[in-house]
Amino acid sequence: MIADKFSELQKAVGPEITRTDLVPAFQSLLKDTEAEVRAIAANKVKDFCLNLDKQHQESIIMTYILPCVKELVADPNQHVKSALASVIMGLSPILGRHNTIEHLLPLFLAQLKDECPEVRLNIISNLDCVNEVIGIQQLSQSLLPAIVELAEDSKWRVRSAIIEYMPLLAGQLGQEFFDEKLNALCMTWLMDHVFAIREAATLNLRKLVDQFGAEWAENTIIPKVLAMSRDQNYLYRMTCLFCINVLAEACGSDISTRLLLPTVLTMANDKVANVRFNVAKTLQKIAPQLDQSVIQPQVKPVLDKLNIDADMDVKYSASEAIAGIAALG
Repeated sequence: MIADKFSELQKAVGPEITRTDLVPAFQSLLKDTEAEVRAIAANKVKDFCLNLDKQHQESIIMTYILPCVKELVADPNQHVKSALASVIMGLSPILGRHNTIEHLLPLFLAQLKDECPEVRLNIISNLDCVNEVIGIQQLSQSLLPAIVELAEDSKWRVRSAIIEYMPLLAGQLGQEFFDEKLNALCMTWLMDHVFAIREAATLNLRKLVDQFGAEWAENTIIPKVLAMSRDQNYLYRMTCLFCINVLAEACGSDISTRLLLPTVLTMANDKVANVRFNVAKTLQKIAPQLDQSVIQPQVKPVLDKLNIDADMDVKYSASEAIAGIAALG
């Protein structure tokens, strides 16, 4: 298909014929009646613009290509929009700071709010291209509010989608920016009224620790997670345990033994049986990460107590934990 070979064609015919003949032809492809053709052409937008004669590059893009791109942002076909979103951020280094802020940012914002997950993901995946051109402050003023808006959307599936993108955003924007602008959001999700969101937020913590390291977790995340063990709502106390399950593995023996274990042991006295049930499961889960010198004097007495709990499920969970830890040797 000719749309797929346009970059090679540009190089073959040179800048003059590109300007007089290929630019109008490329416009036609971007406006083609067939969605498949528009998608292939959209995917070539960055390459086509990069290969333009530097002397006329900006004027050709602004006059002929960008109007077509604006139409494609609202294309009815999601494959076309997704193809465009995968390359559009690459126009920022070509067009520079002023044009990016004036003309491209509104398009990025529209795509960031697109109903198609692939479109949103492709924009978030390439934020570093824009960051290099306009800087982190401008990026935070323009795109961050849209991300926060999606993160607080009334539809839980939209919130869930943004949670999945958080580790990617963290890598794109860096630790300092993440802590300042997005950290609080991640903690808020842990107390969402929808279980699926709390679950996704818990897994998100693990990925963030993988990104930023155990020391960051100790200073930034763990104090907030442990505070949830004292929350009035037992569902959030249980979320605290679920977080400890993933943090122990990510943070290693020292943090697990020194910071996480004392909270779990305290929660064994919780008045809600479901919490005590999960305390036993958590002790079994984190046992391999603990300093083995604490198993007999600290962990075993608590599990023995839970093993004679009035609640049958708690007793079962405790007996399973005792057997599981014993098997570790």
